[in-house]
Amino acid sequence: MKLSRRDFLKLFGASAALAGVGATIAPPPLAPKNRSVPVSPRDARATLIDTTKCIGCKSCQNACKQANGLPDDHPVALSATTLTIVDFRNIATKPNEVEIKPVKRQCMHCENPACVSACPVGALVKQENGCVTYDENLCIGCRYCMIACPFGIPKYNWDSANPKINKCAQNCMAGGKRDKPACVSACPQQALIYGTREELLALAHARIRENPGKYVNHVYGEKEVGGTTMLYLAGTSFEALGFRVDLPEIALPQLTWEAQTKVPFAFFGMMGLLSGIAWWTHRNESLMKDEGQKTKDE
Repeated sequence: MKLSRRDFLKLFGASAALAGVGATIAPPPLAPKNRSVPVSPRDARATLIDTTKCIGCKSCQNACKQANGLPDDHPVALSATTLTIVDFRNIATKPNEVEIKPVKRQCMHCENPACVSACPVGALVKQENGCVTYDENLCIGCRYCMIACPFGIPKYNWDSANPKINKCAQNCMAGGKRDKPACVSACPQQALIYGTREELLALAHARIRENPGKYVNHVYGEKEVGGTTMLYLAGTSFEALGFRVDLPEIALPQLTWEAQTKVPFAFFGMMGLLSGIAWWTHRNESLMKDEGQKTKDE
């Protein structure tokens, strides 16, 4: 098939026009939208976990199981039937000395959650109060949320004939039965404090400021992946406690959205490049054919 110069220019022009339309239609990358992620108000609720106060009693873990009707077993890690767990970490404090530090683990309830962005059926929803809730009736078990979560929180129920994921969704607060999560109410040491995110951040920074030798100068969850509503204070490095410290401060859906906005340009740019290559190839073939015919005529 011969591609004339006029045809090439028409094709290239159409490609450029479509790229411009795509760029016009696409919303700005600074404000990614997801219909199931409302903008959190200033009074969004959060939980501050002061690991220096935790004694490892597992009251929060047991309260979570009771509130969510989960089996009372002896878990060693988060699972589809254990949504909150007290993880015991061995921390080297001095040469040849190890101290055991308990750390509560659960869903981080991100401000802009990657799991919600990845879920194709809306089973995960970011609520205005800060919680990331989960509806098992909508879940199709695709496990996209497991891949998307930077904290590795959603767990798959491999023992079920109809396997789905599960995670802490603070369903124990549904219907106004409690004014705070069951785990917070159960803590005998007040290592867990429930309130607005702004108030808890102010409290956390005040504790660090007033006790510089007691706390690491960082509130984990304040900025990680755009911020979470589960905030942590610690007396030793968060990395030693098993926290990921390599996370960006920008929310992960924001990163993927910025990449997606470049797809129209890349697609139509490649189309234009391939069109140019096709035109050049056919042009050379046509010239060679004409020269061959001219030689033959001579």
